[in-house]
Amino acid sequence: MTQREQAAAAFDDLHTRHAAALIQQAYLLTGRPRLARRAVESGFRLAWQRWPEVAVDPDPAGWVRAAVYEYALTPWHRLCPWLRPARKPKKTGGPAEPAGRALLEAVLSLPAPYRRTLLLHDGVGLGLYETAAEIESSTPAAAGRLTHARERVAERLPELGLDAQPPVRQGEILHARLGELAAAQRAEPSPAQRVRTGSEHGARRTTGAAFGVTGLFALVALVMAIATPDHYTRPPQRPLATAPHSPVSPAGHGAGATGAGRHGGTHAGARKGAHKRTKRHGDAAGHGTPREARLTPEAR
Repeated sequence: MTQREQAAAAFDDLHTRHAAALIQQAYLLTGRPRLARRAVESGFRLAWQRWPEVAVDPDPAGWVRAAVYEYALTPWHRLCPWLRPARKPKKTGGPAEPAGRALLEAVLSLPAPYRRTLLLHDGVGLGLYETAAEIESSTPAAAGRLTHARERVAERLPELGLDAQPPVRQGEILHARLGELAAAQRAEPSPAQRVRTGSEHGARRTTGAAFGVTGLFALVALVMAIATPDHYTRPPQRPLATAPHSPVSPAGHGAGATGAGRHGGTHAGARKGAHKRTKRHGDAAGHGTPREARLTPEAR
């Protein structure tokens, strides 16, 4: 027998021994038979994909149970009406006895973390430490959830007589009643070989989708690299601000002056104005004394 055949045989044995019980437990968690079977099949498919890890686990059944519970209580199931956990059991396919229906309604009314803790401890029979480890919480937190769940069930079902009992006796009563409720649910798991085949097909589809997404990202990056110019384009420069230029007023007078006369008068006026500005500058500078000479103090 090859190594693959040995792994398949071990998986089939695990599925045969625990699949039906897990469907019953998932039904107590969700109140929906279809969702319970789907959760168990999903848990075993995941176990086959990670079989090297599951095979060496100290508790392979616990590994699969944790995967089943996680799938059954996944929040995104609320988006699908046919997968959403029920608040009340259906009239068809649910417990036939009124007492069983009332107990299932009380369990489904609990928040998901308290419902899972109650089922693991009082339904499956795990210890408080093992329950805390499976729900990934501390032992005091698990004990608090268990106490709160029992109190809620006792309020809804006073006929169980949980209020007057110590915690150990409360656990025994709920263990017996939850066991009867789970056993009344018909469980028909899919064949183990079908689960393994579906797991392998799902793994191939997931791998193909991952390669497809990676190729799409690579194609988008290539298109962007081709379409984007690889040279630097300087931003447009704004023109520098310049001082306003005041035109020289014309010096010519007379409406009958010709073009040459107007040009001559303009040049003459410009020379005359320059001569006046030079003369004033000389007077202000001290009778032609250079400007730099005034910066030197006079010797006394």
